[in-house]
Amino acid sequence: MRILIIEDEIKVANALREGLEKEHYDVTVAGTGEEGFFLASQRSFDLLLLDLMLPRRDGIDVLATLRKCGNQTPILVVTAKDAVEDRVIGLDQGADDYLTKPFAFSELLARIRALLRRGRMDQILKLQHEDLEMDLITHKVSRGAQSLDLTTKEFDLLEYLLRHSGRVVSREMLAHDVWHATARATPLDNVIDVTIARLRRKIDERYETKLLHTVRGLGYLLSGRQG
Repeated sequence: MRILIIEDEIKVANALREGLEKEHYDVTVAGTGEEGFFLASQRSFDLLLLDLMLPRRDGIDVLATLRKCGNQTPILVVTAKDAVEDRVIGLDQGADDYLTKPFAFSELLARIRALLRRGRMDQILKLQHEDLEMDLITHKVSRGAQSLDLTTKEFDLLEYLLRHSGRVVSREMLAHDVWHATARATPLDNVIDVTIARLRRKIDERYETKLLHTVRGLGYLLSGRQG
């Protein structure tokens, strides 16, 4: 599960990251509201932990703008603002839950688990990056208005890339998680490269904006811009 922490207090952010990573969550930290909004808009997360008093863009503005843009990622507001009116404003702007500082880490974990269990059905059943969409129930994939015909392995590969959009995935990761190989082998590297090439033709060849990039020496990146 991927969690984005938007928190400007470095000690708090680091403590949250360390605690959540020990619970096997994949954690990204943003130190300003503007950075947090950018990351939440460009990448796929399962949950956002959002402080309200942030530099460069306050948390309520981040929350309200994300919701106006159609982002339905569950958002847990974590803040020192404990007045009733602050909680009401946060919830009215689209927050899914509200936790005031200081708090017990065990309570934070319980609230995170509750939100992830509840989830959002459209996020659970559909994956999207820019205009590339995947329906996990019907196994339909489209880019814009165009349906894409993928093989089973191409579908599995694209699903993995969508779940890791914005991050470089290595051949080792693909070999282990998509091909379920227990040991690396050069022939498998060749198979991965060929499958990547076929997938790239299908999702990028007819479109001006290229989404699937090769990062030399590192692996592959699904992103609207290379690098």
